[in-house]
Amino acid sequence: MKLSKYYLPTLKDLSDDVQMPSHKLMLRAGLMRNLSAGIFSWLPAGWNVMKNIMEILRDEMEQIDAIEFHLPALNPKDIWDSTGRVEAFGDNMFHIKNRENLVLAPTHEEIMAYHAKQHVNSYKDLPMVWYQIQSKFRNEPRPRSGVLRGRQFFMKDAYSLDSSFEGLDISYEKQYNAYKSIFDRCGIKYFVVGASSGAMGGSKSQEFMVENEFGEDVCAVSESGDAQNLEVATSVVSKVGRIENEDKIEEFATPNSKSINDLITDFKLDEMRCAKSLIYIVENKPILILMRGNDELVEEKLTAVLGTGKHRPADDKELLEFTGANAGSIGPVNLKTKMRILADNLLQNSNGLYAGANKNGFHYKNIDLKRDVTDIEYFDFRKVNAGEISPFDGKPIRIVNAIELGHIFKLGTKYSDSLGAKILDENGKEKPIVMGSYGIGVERIMACYIEQNHDENGIIWNGELSPFDLHIIALNPKKSTEVRELSEKLYQSLCASYLKPIYDDRDVSVGIKFKDADLLGVPYQIVIGSKGLDKNEIELKNRATGEKQSINISDIEIDDLVEDLILELDL
Repeated sequence: MKLSKYYLPTLKDLSDDVQMPSHKLMLRAGLMRNLSAGIFSWLPAGWNVMKNIMEILRDEMEQIDAIEFHLPALNPKDIWDSTGRVEAFGDNMFHIKNRENLVLAPTHEEIMAYHAKQHVNSYKDLPMVWYQIQSKFRNEPRPRSGVLRGRQFFMKDAYSLDSSFEGLDISYEKQYNAYKSIFDRCGIKYFVVGASSGAMGGSKSQEFMVENEFGEDVCAVSESGDAQNLEVATSVVSKVGRIENEDKIEEFATPNSKSINDLITDFKLDEMRCAKSLIYIVENKPILILMRGNDELVEEKLTAVLGTGKHRPADDKELLEFTGANAGSIGPVNLKTKMRILADNLLQNSNGLYAGANKNGFHYKNIDLKRDVTDIEYFDFRKVNAGEISPFDGKPIRIVNAIELGHIFKLGTKYSDSLGAKILDENGKEKPIVMGSYGIGVERIMACYIEQNHDENGIIWNGELSPFDLHIIALNPKKSTEVRELSEKLYQSLCASYLKPIYDDRDVSVGIKFKDADLLGVPYQIVIGSKGLDKNEIELKNRATGEKQSINISDIEIDDLVEDLILELDL
């Protein structure tokens, strides 16, 4: 493509609200433009990159015998209602107001299960993997970070259909390995974390993450590279345990102590033996959750334990109604209302504890959870902190921000049960199809690649993602017939070899051409100028390293030069 006839609107300056490097460079290099909050138009060079990414995705999906679909983004709402996900997505789902009972799909588990119900009838039909690369819609309340948090975006979503959970394990492993191949081919440094399944449901999920300061996910990463999303992360921390203390529970006045830190300061207490009490409302009923000291509750862990996301912290009025006290004086003993009591694993069977007495301005000491609290249930609820010991390698944990590139789920039978997608097994017995779901954000691949591959001058593409194979830079072509003719011949020969060159034939300054070339970041630049041709040379520049080499062209035909470049540069 000749730049004089191409649309590549590069920019020098951007507004201060554009902070993320990938967002800046996508705009400056003319890859895309913002149309509205969270909605982007892909310009020609950016769309070339998107197509290259999609080609890799299709290739890797075909390697595991996945079959490509293209499903409508406009879906009947009642299909989504059948699984409860209209409510689960809430305001993040777009509803069509001028046509009743239609929504814009944020993903396609329901629709895949719907079609499986129609035509997959026997275990002999399985296993199968169906996938698509298609636009998704989510009503993000605060679109930000460029394409990372958009309202319309491309997703490669795949769905495995199996007759058994053992089959699901095999399908899941194939997808896991395909994802690793995809990100390796794209040249992205990533790590894999155990994650919460959230509204998707299912027994297991893993995320492919990229460490990045702008990332909205937070992960606990070990020195060995093993990692977990903070939503599910654990660490090696000693339990509070028991002490030799047979003293009876005793009330004491704490008129000015409204927090764990107040208790520690006012009464010189051991933080680890202070039990913080949280009241949550779960489907209109109160529960009490005990945490050690200032440990934070991870709500995703609570959701997993409760089996529902319909929970919230109690408000001030509810605290007083259900416990008899205000915040800061609540505890598991002498509650006004009988309720389910849960506690973090670190408090299991502990004694010598301090907690609110459910009377304003008073606490209990010498609480023994085995003696004083009946029917208490223990789970992992706490948020892991930096410096704690990793369960993977015994080394201190780092807490890092990260961007989610892809997410894979073992769904099980949640969607097939809801939509009636069943098969007959080898014994003629009806059973639900066992499903898995596997998603990759296409734009996120581009953004994460740029985050990891840029310098002060622009993007640095690799061969598989680059919008073009070579960048021909003709210096002052209008002033030199020789420069113009050689550049044109080289361009035509490259095109004839089924390569994708970009040819800067514009009548602009040399400085602008070089800056635009580095900004766009094509892996190799071929510079043709009068000074070089006087010595029968052209220049080849490696964009990643900046290394330049002179190529003598005195005794070589253009077609032969192109063949040499193809071999040398592995084009």
